[in-house]
Amino acid sequence: MNSLKLCDTTLRDGEQAAGVSFTRAEKLEIAKLLSECGVDQAEIGIPAMGKREQEDIAAIAELGLPMKLMTWNRSVTGDIDKARSTGVNWSHVSLPVSLIQLHGKLGLTPAEGLQKLQRTAEYGLRLGMTVSVGMEDSSRAEMGYLVEVVNTLYREGVRRFRYADTVSAHHPGQMSARVAELLGAVPDDVELEVHCHNDFGLACANTLSGIAAGALWASTTVAGIGERTGNAAMEEVVMAWRHLYGGRSAVKPELLQGLADTVIAASGRSVGDAKPIVGSLAFTHESGIHVDGLMKEQMTYQTFNPAEVGRAHHFVLGKHSGSGAVVHALQQRGLTVTAETAVRLLERVREYAEAYKGPVPEVMLVQWLMEDQQRAQHVV
Repeated sequence: MNSLKLCDTTLRDGEQAAGVSFTRAEKLEIAKLLSECGVDQAEIGIPAMGKREQEDIAAIAELGLPMKLMTWNRSVTGDIDKARSTGVNWSHVSLPVSLIQLHGKLGLTPAEGLQKLQRTAEYGLRLGMTVSVGMEDSSRAEMGYLVEVVNTLYREGVRRFRYADTVSAHHPGQMSARVAELLGAVPDDVELEVHCHNDFGLACANTLSGIAAGALWASTTVAGIGERTGNAAMEEVVMAWRHLYGGRSAVKPELLQGLADTVIAASGRSVGDAKPIVGSLAFTHESGIHVDGLMKEQMTYQTFNPAEVGRAHHFVLGKHSGSGAVVHALQQRGLTVTAETAVRLLERVREYAEAYKGPVPEVMLVQWLMEDQQRAQHVV
């Protein structure tokens, strides 16, 4: 099974999410955390955006991180000049490859698009830069054209190409078949990266399918932030690759939560309590059946131990809790109750949960226990 490599684009595509704008200090902190987490490469900005963006990129480059860095650029030689001025030697050059985008957006024929890519890639390579090529809207492009683009630019010296499912046009089966077909028609040392968007909630699944089919690099963002509905979430891709595919990566899972918390806070957005891996409720359980099972054996209702990602199982009391959860919650506070008392308290738990649409605070459970004991003493 392939060893997954990550090219994280939180600082580029992630920041393109509506309303997201990272300060320089936030960018520097995120870059450091990405590197500490074991990310192989980070796409850290778009130099053509202007002087301030170029200075932000240069500041990240000056950190001297062991993680590789790249900038995102249009297929324009002037963009390469701006990228070079930042001190980042890796320029990613992007151009649409589907007819609908080539002609509809740029007014170019496929031949003109390829010539444009060639000119820009050659220019960057002559300057001594490493150049990778992004094939925007690959999922809606003719396969013959993709093969021509890769083979032509390979002869120029480009080895890394990005297959972009820009508008979420693929399901996992299509992604797998297309990646395998493309890789079967190009030189063996081509390194393919898959970049998936999440309009149908399939970004992670499509990314994993592409990697399983032979792509080497996964393009991700932390917590999946990005254009429209976002990108493939790094933490989901890493943990699914590890546990469902038996694959490897250099990422340190125990650092994913801290990285995600930092990015989410800097983005000013909410990714949802139930977000896989990093959401506050990802390892939280209420159901009586689940809690009972987990108290007996931790793997009954979890594919992997939450400790791998620096988390732990958390039980809450609500409408679907059982009396065992009530007993457990009180035991955690050094209190013991009879089975009959637990049943009475459970009724109050369920009434509260239905009335207030939320879990019962444990301090309230303790208060109810004291009230129950006082009533019992009064009856006696």
